[in-house]
Amino acid sequence: MQRRGFMFILSSPSGAGKTTISRFLLERDNNLALSISATTRPKRPDEKEGIDYYFVSKEEFFAMVKNHEFLEHAEVFGNYYGTPQAKVNEALAAGKDVLFDIDWQGTMQLAKHAREDLVSIFILPPSMKELENRLRTRAQDAEEVVLERMRKASIEISHWDEYDYILVNERLEESIEKVFAILKAERLRKKRRPELEEFVERLLMQ
Repeated sequence: MQRRGFMFILSSPSGAGKTTISRFLLERDNNLALSISATTRPKRPDEKEGIDYYFVSKEEFFAMVKNHEFLEHAEVFGNYYGTPQAKVNEALAAGKDVLFDIDWQGTMQLAKHAREDLVSIFILPPSMKELENRLRTRAQDAEEVVLERMRKASIEISHWDEYDYILVNERLEESIEKVFAILKAERLRKKRRPELEEFVERLLMQ
């Protein structure tokens, strides 16, 4: 039974776990594809073009905005991010679900234009102290960046009520299983399975 795919969004403050959970989802589910964003952020040493991001200049990014090539776009920590829409639309039409690792700004843009194709989860840290500990433990950012991320965390958390599901990420393995449960349940929603009407009609004729 063919169905249309949906956009599966994970959002959280930086350090709350969305990227780690996303990685596990993609490793375990073959019908889930990652939406790759374009960004003006400099490429980190371990990142690959077209796999982690499409790295573009600000001039290229603004040209894409002008040409309406993004499903959503936003500025985050001084850099710009956007979701190219062509690949996403192609995957949805083929029945593939597309995973988004984006912030609340991007989520609200997608909800405004494609609410029926959207399932959103906001991931909360157990506490602000634990969030700060996680940011410092991963040792990827300078001190001033950590402080800025903590300042932004309160703003991001204030948008929790705009999401379909809320998850407090206390234990990673449990959080992953809960996200999987949401994904599986959403795939069974009646509205995503237009072939059911014909199937039931045939069933009743037997």
